[in-house]
Amino acid sequence: MSPAQLQRLLQDAVAHHRAGRLDRAEALYRRVCASAPRNFDAVQLSGVVALQQGRAAEAAELLDRACRLNPSSAVAVMRHALALSALGRIPEAENRLREAIRLDGALVEAWDNLAYSLKTQNRLPEALECHARAVALKPDYAAGWYNYGLSLSLAGRVTEALECHQRALTADPAYAKAHYGRAQALQQSFRMREAVESYDRYLALEPGNHEARSYRLFALNYLEDVTPDRLFSQHVAFGRAVGETPVPDFAHEADPARRLRVAILSPDLHTHSCAYFIEPLVAHLDPAAFEIYLYHDHFREDDVSARLRRHAAVWRSTVALPGPILEQTIRADRPDIVIDLAGHTGMTNRLPLFARHLAPVQVTYLGYPNTTGLPAMGYRFTDEIADPAGDSDDFATEKLVRFAPTAWAYRPPEDAPPVSPLPGAAPGTPLTFGCFNNPGKISDSTLQWWARILQSVPASRLLLKARGLGDAGTRERHLARFDALGLPRDRVDLVERTARADQHLAVYHRVDIALDTHPYNGTTTTCEALWMGVPVISLRGDRHAARVGASLLIAAGHPEWIAGSADEYVRLAVNLASDRGRLAALRAGLRDDLRRGTLLDHAGQAARFGDALRACWRDWCAPRRAGATMHAAETLCA
Repeated sequence: MSPAQLQRLLQDAVAHHRAGRLDRAEALYRRVCASAPRNFDAVQLSGVVALQQGRAAEAAELLDRACRLNPSSAVAVMRHALALSALGRIPEAENRLREAIRLDGALVEAWDNLAYSLKTQNRLPEALECHARAVALKPDYAAGWYNYGLSLSLAGRVTEALECHQRALTADPAYAKAHYGRAQALQQSFRMREAVESYDRYLALEPGNHEARSYRLFALNYLEDVTPDRLFSQHVAFGRAVGETPVPDFAHEADPARRLRVAILSPDLHTHSCAYFIEPLVAHLDPAAFEIYLYHDHFREDDVSARLRRHAAVWRSTVALPGPILEQTIRADRPDIVIDLAGHTGMTNRLPLFARHLAPVQVTYLGYPNTTGLPAMGYRFTDEIADPAGDSDDFATEKLVRFAPTAWAYRPPEDAPPVSPLPGAAPGTPLTFGCFNNPGKISDSTLQWWARILQSVPASRLLLKARGLGDAGTRERHLARFDALGLPRDRVDLVERTARADQHLAVYHRVDIALDTHPYNGTTTTCEALWMGVPVISLRGDRHAARVGASLLIAAGHPEWIAGSADEYVRLAVNLASDRGRLAALRAGLRDDLRRGTLLDHAGQAARFGDALRACWRDWCAPRRAGATMHAAETLCA
């Protein structure tokens, strides 16, 4: 083939590539490579197509060849890094990106991709510096502002994140992802209704983004005017949008009594609320009956991760793995049961993988207070209080497994400070009500109840503590909301999140009575308050998220703090505040109450959890064993 013919063929391939006809482009690139195997453009662009089609290993090989053909091409080196990143080879990808920047320090995309590589290695400050370099080099780079905003949100700098997403929209009003990033920042700053509106704007432009749909579902749980019916229909719509692949013909041995390989996928296997509840179960599951595989889907690892790791036969860090690679990894491990701990809360949404049936038995548990909406998710573990039999079953696409008196097993932090004397014990000392829940859970109704309580308990105060409350703009927005709903701002104290668990728990030394939120209750915060000797008033509602408080309080032995109506909620809080002697006695004894209850019965809860897993496995085995018995009988009679 003449050089002119090769050039025309390459031009045709590029035209198909730009038009999105990847198969046709690849075929033409291959023809060029067959005639001219050292043609840099054909080799490099073949690698790009392979990467776009999800063939990361092939892409890495082709792009490595391209880099050897033209070592001075910063773009080729960057693309090779992207292929390595897609394979989960993040440190190698970082090295290649630094090489691309050495070759061309003005290559904006290389700075942006280096930021992502650093972020996945828990080096967020360095990542933010790279984002800043990218947008400084190209201020009209909409994608750069969007990515910068995502990282700022991860760092908790949500006001700056919102500004970045607005800069992205200013640079390119048609850039849809900026609406997505803005929605996430709004959600992180507890502006849930605005977040849902931004998700809707984004999904109108990009309806196929399942991750955005998932974040939107999570936000809907916070809105008190969204009925259980509507919540359920929205989750079902997510399941329909994701779709479901046929169930594979699993070759697992259908023995109901054999040792089971249980894989747990979670972004929260580090110092996180979820870890307080999964660690007791993992630590106490019978190793003769269960082999644990842990897939940690977050860049951060710490002492909690190390403890969990000791209980696992296999630990895998999966945060940087694209969906297809993670799916291959899990299938290669051949778990009998896969447990999802994130639902619609994950940093990266993995639910579409569960729609592809990763294991014979799939369970969702703990991290999300609602159904996943996936028909392929076989079971959701819960309890009879949070999900009473009857209407709860109608609002779940999974089979509800009420495996224990309460669905939680709480592990208090080892460095929790001792319980303090009642702060309001001294005569004339104002009582302090407190809530350390995510402020996104504080509905207008909840604020109105709190205003009534403060009005009924003279000189009392309300202490709220959460991430973001130290930000001046966030504080003022909350205070203005309090004004509008009758909560006197001069009797409210706002406290920023503290760095360490012991510091966080020590703030309960300032609280006499804790007030739960509605319709989205606290979970970890309720357990922490009780552990620190602080009684919690909670209203039992009409959905799982609104009944968690009831489940935890019954498990702690104090059902008398559960209200059935708003008026009763206010009355319970006011009555409890009226007897300081009783409050002091309760404070001194609450830890022992917890120790006597189900929440701290770690061995018992793990046994019940294991029994439930075994029952799900038996359900899978039963028809296969029956089929095998029938086949054997037919063979015998033949």
